[in-house]
Amino acid sequence: MIKEIQLEKDKESIRRMFNSIARHYDFLNHFLSFGIDKFWRKKLVSILKKELQQKTSFKILDIATGTGDLAIQAASLNPEKIIGIDISEEMLKIGQQKIVKKNLSNLIEFIVAEAENLPFQNNTFDATIVAFGVRNFYDLNKGLTEIYRVLKNDGILIILEFSQPSGFPIKQVYKFYFKNILPLIGRMFSKDKTAYQYLPDSVYQFPQGNNFLTLLHSAGFRHTSQNLLFLGISTIYSGRKTI
Repeated sequence: MIKEIQLEKDKESIRRMFNSIARHYDFLNHFLSFGIDKFWRKKLVSILKKELQQKTSFKILDIATGTGDLAIQAASLNPEKIIGIDISEEMLKIGQQKIVKKNLSNLIEFIVAEAENLPFQNNTFDATIVAFGVRNFYDLNKGLTEIYRVLKNDGILIILEFSQPSGFPIKQVYKFYFKNILPLIGRMFSKDKTAYQYLPDSVYQFPQGNNFLTLLHSAGFRHTSQNLLFLGISTIYSGRKTI
């Protein structure tokens, strides 16, 4: 059973928004990204595989797991355990249905929780992954600090997030699509009129590139890096906990 948690007012509005679009979330993600989001997640998992190849047993935390697509892909790495957290119980209900169909219930566990207050002890996980969710952290610095806390020494954080391309003409096409086409199509399928306007707004407000690497470093992470994907439409960031 997916339970609810008490959130502050602004966080609660975000949860309501994601709960309202949960039923259409997967379809719209794949449709609006032309299916490229699947490739990006595979890229993240391939990087994670290389980072964990020396470990015989490891635990993975998937933050802002949504409907569990990234957690399910990470299951191919044969971890000891994957825990996915999200503040949207409706998203997690859909994710739960997926893992039952794929016979992954013993491997993947979903918990309603927020990134800024992770319900885990220090030094619990070997890896933490986040796909298209870090920009939704209510307090980005606190969320990154919490991730650092629950990672084991030498643990890896890998984040996939939208970014803003800078080259002509992709920058202009991207901006027009994000500002006009995406919210329009989103409104056709979702009852929440603000949900797919929130997406471009949150991307534009996110401290991308070197600014985000600086935040990772401030939270304690070292060996930070960024890898631009598809002309800079998205970026994979990584950092390691070293004591």
